Amino acid sequence: MDNVDRAELATVLRGARSRLTPADAGLPAGSRRQVPGLRREEVASLAGVSVDYIVRLEQGRGPKPSDQVLGALTRALRLTDVDRDLVYRLAGSEPPQAGRIPLVIRPSVQRLLDRLADLPVLVLSAKSDILAWNPLSAALLGDFSAIPPAQRNIMWQRFLGTGMGRVVMTPEEADSNAAACVGCLRAVKATYPDDPDLTRLLTELRTGSAEFEQHWQAGRSSVMHSLTKTIAHPHLGTLTLDCDAMHVPDTDQTIIIYSAPPNTPTATALDLLRVTGLESFGPQ
Repeated sequence: MDNVDRAELATVLRGARSRLTPADAGLPAGSRRQVPGLRREEVASLAGVSVDYIVRLEQGRGPKPSDQVLGALTRALRLTDVDRDLVYRLAGSEPPQAGRIPLVIRPSVQRLLDRLADLPVLVLSAKSDILAWNPLSAALLGDFSAIPPAQRNIMWQRFLGTGMGRVVMTPEEADSNAAACVGCLRAVKATYPDDPDLTRLLTELRTGSAEFEQHWQAGRSSVMHSLTKTIAHPHLGTLTLDCDAMHVPDTDQTIIIYSAPPNTPTATALDLLRVTGLESFGPQ
């Protein structure tokens, strides 16, 4: 027995989806909707699962979701801590415990993300999971919803994935960035020594990346800070942006905001990106 209350879980998930507007999820409203809430395909895209998987869960006939999928779903549906814990229990899993890295975005942070529609913005967890983003950041850096939830992490992408492929660095900058990334995770490990997802991420990075392991053995720590980044956009060329990191103490999350000085080529490119967005360019 898997202890999943499928009927009640289906009711809760359908209700959560019906209450969430596209604006709440950072999505364009699109054409007129015949029913309230997000479409199933929108939730599937945000959570990194198939539409058929969402359909089966909402019809009470899905498999037992993994904790990883539950985390992605509850973040996609913008659930409060109380509602998130309910979904975990209905799915036969224990909710995230104290001492674990917070993965739920506070409503005030979500409102800030929605208001900053004219700048690319990301929200990262303490271990650099990409928890939320606005359409402009996806247009600038790539479609994050196309990345599986388990790989939707800056550190995983930096050492085991594409490296957030549009970011351009010299060899010296890349080495310095790698050391800083590893140092950040070492500091996070000291704060959250019992977080199983962080332990799993570190094991994967240390065994899968010789570069990561080399820097890990150096024993240095670091913190995330503001800097300047060069982005090679496939249609707009090379963009130089200020990348500011704003820490949210209560959740140990970071809001990353990209901007450019006015009257510069990059500022003009961002203006164009606001108009064209992600859909006009197609998948990259």
